Amino acid sequence: MDLSTIVLIVLIVLAIIGLISSIKIVQEYERGVIFRLGRVIAGAKGPGLFFIIPMIDKMQKVNLQTVTMNVPQQDVITRDNVTVRVDAVVYFNVIEPVKAVVNVQNYLFATSQVCQTTLRSVCGTAELDELLAERERLNAEIQRIVDELTAPWGVKVTLVEMKDVNLPQEIQRAMGRQAEAERDRRAKIINAEGEFQAAAKLSEAAAVIAEHPIAYQLRMLQTMAEVAAEKNSTLVLPIPIELLGPFRSAFGDTVTTPATTPTRD
Repeated sequence: MDLSTIVLIVLIVLAIIGLISSIKIVQEYERGVIFRLGRVIAGAKGPGLFFIIPMIDKMQKVNLQTVTMNVPQQDVITRDNVTVRVDAVVYFNVIEPVKAVVNVQNYLFATSQVCQTTLRSVCGTAELDELLAERERLNAEIQRIVDELTAPWGVKVTLVEMKDVNLPQEIQRAMGRQAEAERDRRAKIINAEGEFQAAAKLSEAAAVIAEHPIAYQLRMLQTMAEVAAEKNSTLVLPIPIELLGPFRSAFGDTVTTPATTPTRD
């Protein structure tokens, strides 16, 4: 094999390698940012098959899928001077691949750092009760701030959710005592309201009985029937002398009250 044949084979091999290296495939969820001699050309490419010039063009792929990033636990001092540990999860994706490649060195790391600092600052402006009861409002505030800060990088933050708020043990015990005291207060209020309503109904019943004395007799008879159903052997009922009034009016003065007879020495 002479020298010219060897050179031809080498040139063919290099041509094949150059052709293979010039072929780039961009997936549906990706975009390719092409640099030609250090300059971005014609924005992001994809999806599909593309050819670049070897040694002159360079393609950097950017994933457009939504990224789920855990924000590590952060020590936060609330506005009422309570130290808590808060962690969160952030959902974001790249909407402008050129900015994500050109404007920031590592958009994933930069977004993570912005989320951590924003989480600490927003939670530090809230009191402990707000941090526990108004979590949705704080999540929306964190999402808005982070989205504004990452917009120049071509990153869109769609959702921020605080996962857990860890309280010190002494705060947990104090909140438990507070909750128990609140339940006792509500129970006492409900009991007092029940007593008040019962007293009001008894007052109304007494007014009805005062206007209709016969109702008292009917109620006594009903009570006697209820007690007799228990099969008691002895039943003692006090009969007020006022109950004889209707009988006296019905039968005249034949029903008289017992009178005391004076005695002589």
